[in-house]
Amino acid sequence: MRLHFLNLTFACCFSTLAFADSPVTYSVSDQSYDDVLFGLENAIIDHGLVISNHNHVGTMLERTKQQTNSDVTVYQEADVLGFCSAPLSRAAMLEDPMNIRFCPYNIFMFQEVGSEAPVIIGYNPLPETEALQDVQSLLDSITRAAIGIE
Repeated sequence: MRLHFLNLTFACCFSTLAFADSPVTYSVSDQSYDDVLFGLENAIIDHGLVISNHNHVGTMLERTKQQTNSDVTVYQEADVLGFCSAPLSRAAMLEDPMNIRFCPYNIFMFQEVGSEAPVIIGYNPLPETEALQDVQSLLDSITRAAIGIE
């Protein structure tokens, strides 16, 4: 029993490290936050996809800062948009049913407090498998299209 626990602990620690890669980000200083968000929404739709969730992270953090005993505003704006691609999702899950954990695919964007702060847009890198690298290519294509660097 003790050996099983140690193996499980070892596996959990190293699986966390494997997915601890830095996010892929682009910094945008020549467009407003609203313009980048509009570009992201259109880029997702232009790829024939449907936005399945829009998380208003900045609004939530601002709304709940008193309840969390904070007076710090983290973001001027922050959103995460999620979507799925049926063909890419099917390929990813046929490759490994555990790939369900990456769906929906998310692109985040935020602007820190300050009028001169750039808009940051990006996504988390996916594991180096054929199907998930196809998804990552889609994420990068949409992100780049959103900010006009197709």
